[in-house]
Amino acid sequence: MADSFKVACVQVNSGNDIAENIAAVTPLIRSAAKDGARLITTPECVTMMEDGRENVLAKALAEKDHPALPAFSDLARETGAWIVVGSLAIRPEDGGQGEAERIVNRSYLIDAKGKIAAHYDKIHMFDVDIEGDRIYRESATYRPGEKAVFAQTPWGLLGMTICYDLRFPYLYRSLAQAGARYLTIPAAFTRTTGRAHWHVLLRARAIETGCFVFAPAQCGEHAGDRLTYGHSLIIAPWGEILAEGGEDVGVITAEIDPKRGDAARAMVPSLRNGRDFTPPEKI
Repeated sequence: MADSFKVACVQVNSGNDIAENIAAVTPLIRSAAKDGARLITTPECVTMMEDGRENVLAKALAEKDHPALPAFSDLARETGAWIVVGSLAIRPEDGGQGEAERIVNRSYLIDAKGKIAAHYDKIHMFDVDIEGDRIYRESATYRPGEKAVFAQTPWGLLGMTICYDLRFPYLYRSLAQAGARYLTIPAAFTRTTGRAHWHVLLRARAIETGCFVFAPAQCGEHAGDRLTYGHSLIIAPWGEILAEGGEDVGVITAEIDPKRGDAARAMVPSLRNGRDFTPPEKI
C-alpha cells in the first residue's frame, strides 16, 4: 500500500488569453508544492475560457504547439510534483476536419519528471438548456472522446474524467472496477448547476466507487458573461469532504491516506456485489 501524500486542487478564474492564464496559475502551483502537495490538480479549460465556437477554434492548438504543456512540464520538474492539467483545447492530428471542424477537450497527467503520463479526451458533451441561464452546445465545438483512461501514479491508479462526465456514474464505476483508487474531475461547472448539484454528485461518485475524488474548479465570471461555481472539493471514499474552496481563486489541500479506500470498500463492497442484468425494453 502506498504511503500517505498531500493533494492540491488549484482554483482559478481563467480568461481568454492563454499566456495570461498560464502566468496566473503558475504561482498557485508553486504555492501548492511549497505546502507539500505531491499531486496538484487544475480545472477544466485551465488556460482558456473563451466564448463562442469560432473564438475557441481560432485559439485551439495542436498538442506539439501548445505552450501550456512545456510550461506545466517545467513546473512538474521544478516542484517534483505530479500535475493534472485539467483540460486544454487541442486540435487533433487530423486538424479537426470532418463534416464540421471540431477539436478535443483533453486532460493531461504529467509526472514529476515533466513527462506526459496519460491524456484523456472528454467523453460526454455538455449539450444542455439551463432555464434562467443559457444554452450550451459543447458538441458543436468539441469531438467526444471514446475511451476511459486511467494511469499509474506512485500512489495507485488514477482515473481521469472531466466536468460533465460527473453525471454519468457508469464511467466512474468502470474506472473503479478496473482498479482506479483516485478520480480527477476538473470542472468549469456553471453557477446554476453548481449550486444545485455539485456537492451531491461528487460525494455520490466517491461513495459509489470507494475512491478519493479530486475536483478542481473554475470560479467567477468569464468571457461572454459566463459564471462558474468554484467550490473545488477533495472528497474521501466514505463521502466526507476533506477540503473545499470558496468562490475565489486559491488552493486547497488535504492529506490522503490510501488505506481509507480499502476500508470503505470493505464496509460496503458494492463494486463486488454488482450483477449483470437485462435492461428493460424501451417504450
